[in-house]
Amino acid sequence: MTEPVLFRWPPNAAFGRTVPKTKFYEHGNVRTALREKFVDGIQRVIWAYKLADDTLRLRGTPAVPEIQVFTVETKGADVSDDVLTAIDKTVHFPIIFEVASCDRVRTVAAQKALSGKTPTIGAYLSSDWQPADGPRRPLPTALDLPGLYEAILSALLPVDTRAGETVSEATDRLDRARKLQREIGALEKKLRTEPQLNRKVALRRQIIERTAALTELTDPVPSNKE
Repeated sequence: MTEPVLFRWPPNAAFGRTVPKTKFYEHGNVRTALREKFVDGIQRVIWAYKLADDTLRLRGTPAVPEIQVFTVETKGADVSDDVLTAIDKTVHFPIIFEVASCDRVRTVAAQKALSGKTPTIGAYLSSDWQPADGPRRPLPTALDLPGLYEAILSALLPVDTRAGETVSEATDRLDRARKLQREIGALEKKLRTEPQLNRKVALRRQIIERTAALTELTDPVPSNKE
């Protein structure tokens, strides 16, 4: 898991507007089960901050014209990613979520591409939970809004980025590592029940090969082979 990450948002970027949950039902085909998650699981959604040229003096681009910060206050222990996705798809700007549950909060975001009518949402990255009144870190230093967005997403990655590696590349590497972990788990399960010696040898070889590949993917400094 990542270290707790809470950012200290600039006061002059404060927006502080509550968005009715029904606003997210009106866009797209929101199925009944998902609507129930909004009703039963969310207390309110607050458009908390607007990070833009006129609030941060950082230049935006068509890819990242502004960055919005939404606080999602839950009724229960947490909120699911499909609820965040439904919110994300209705707002044509990158969003950083702060999910607040009781006295805890976690920061959540996904890489978001704005090309096309509907934004494309990547896998969600999340910090660990931490006390809502815990310390907050300054925003990363950046030359423009795309650089700030990249730095915020990097802070949420559960792996360290390699030199020159983008968040998209690191996320792809993480996805491949998770796939290998699942394969290793399945092979180890087979190994425990396999009665034939020759099959056990073959399974152990596959586990060793995949474990080596996993180590290569999770090492912050890649070997010369990659």
